[in-house]
Amino acid sequence: MRRRFRLDWALLPEGWARDVIVTVSPAGTIEAVAVAAAAAGRADTDAERTDTDAERVAGYVVPGMPNAHSHAFQRALAGRAEARAAARDSFWTWRRAMYAIANQVDAADLRAIATLLFVEMLEAGYTSVAEFHYLHRTRDDESDFAPDATPATWEAIRSAARDAGIGLTLLPTLYQAADFRGVPLRPDQRRFQTTTAQFLDAIERRLAADRAADSPTLRTGAAFHSLRAVSIETIREATAQLRAQDPSLPIHIHVAEQGREVRACERATGARPIEWLLRAGVVDDRWCLVHCTHATRAELAAVAAVGATICVSISTEANLGDGFFDAVTFRGASGHLAIGSDSQSTVDPAEELRWLEYQQRLRRRRRNVLATTAEPHVGTGLWRAAAHAGARALGQAIGTLAVGRRADWLALDPTHPALVGAAPAEALDHVVFAGGRHAIRDVYVAGRRVVAAHRHPLRAAAEERYREVMGRLTAR
Repeated sequence: MRRRFRLDWALLPEGWARDVIVTVSPAGTIEAVAVAAAAAGRADTDAERTDTDAERVAGYVVPGMPNAHSHAFQRALAGRAEARAAARDSFWTWRRAMYAIANQVDAADLRAIATLLFVEMLEAGYTSVAEFHYLHRTRDDESDFAPDATPATWEAIRSAARDAGIGLTLLPTLYQAADFRGVPLRPDQRRFQTTTAQFLDAIERRLAADRAADSPTLRTGAAFHSLRAVSIETIREATAQLRAQDPSLPIHIHVAEQGREVRACERATGARPIEWLLRAGVVDDRWCLVHCTHATRAELAAVAAVGATICVSISTEANLGDGFFDAVTFRGASGHLAIGSDSQSTVDPAEELRWLEYQQRLRRRRRNVLATTAEPHVGTGLWRAAAHAGARALGQAIGTLAVGRRADWLALDPTHPALVGAAPAEALDHVVFAGGRHAIRDVYVAGRRVVAAHRHPLRAAAEERYREVMGRLTAR
């Protein structure tokens, strides 16, 4: 059914507008945007409405945020690896704990974990997610890539997304080696393994199913775990075949997250990871490079030049001690910078953006570093840029309130203590820098309200199922 909404205030591509009528198709796509009045100032929430057939959305409406990088199963590890396990704890010691969790979770567990996680994402303001998924095989079954079969764990993620109502780009991930030069996978990495043919065949089946289902919120992409895990020759071969299956397919890869990874790549190839990847000639504007923490200024400029997106997860990169991302250089090169929750140490887009800016402040000992002449409000500028870049990374028509885009938005309550007194132009500054995520009152995905009055309707049931799963996992 076609629906019409009347938004008190909305952040449109051209800026804030008051009294906006949005028409949404039965498939959840914005068909029309009509602005009754455009101005800067405070919302008049008692204004008289004449359009009686439109559903009113009170407050300040902003685009929902795409989460461009997530490993759902790692929600089960959050908070459980914060005791020192070695004299010098690092990403590599944390990874052992992560593998231990990965090898305990079955498909039913994964669905329960992901359902609660996706509920949490929606309540926090993420309206879609790119799930970078490499738990292909079940714990005891080697046959998950049988002909005409889709791995049970892939279906678990899709089912969780449908249950929660979040938009999803599933990124089945090719993972074939433990390190550069094709070092064989270890036993604790067995669940991640597929042949290239299995990987491509399963994605082709999933794309055909997507076309048949024609879902407005679910699509499939692909990922290569890293240059450690997939050879550059295989990346070239697989990319060509993926492009033949779907020229618009989003493709993601972890790259240059750790200094040790950079040094290992230099020893194996004579080049740094981003340099080595770009030299392959496959990266274009459909790619998303995840982390790029240890990138040179020249590498960041080169990524921007080919139009690829970079996704950072500041909370995870900080939790793992990865390092600082040079956001100033990349944004200065007009690069597309998205955000993600990654290991789920934090599930909060406002916190990711806040610490993206705070990292730059701490390094440069200045304030409002990522403001621009066009957008002096840091919170607004970062939110809009990350939403736009996230849409590119997910390969979905989202990220802004405009005709042809999916009707994904957040309704902020201007009477909430975190926002009270804030004009529309200041609202996202409050969300990012003043605890304003708690003012997210309602969340819409494809024109359907999935969070009402700060709470998702599945939260209680999802929490109960998650408690059951975690009880069993911790008992093991």
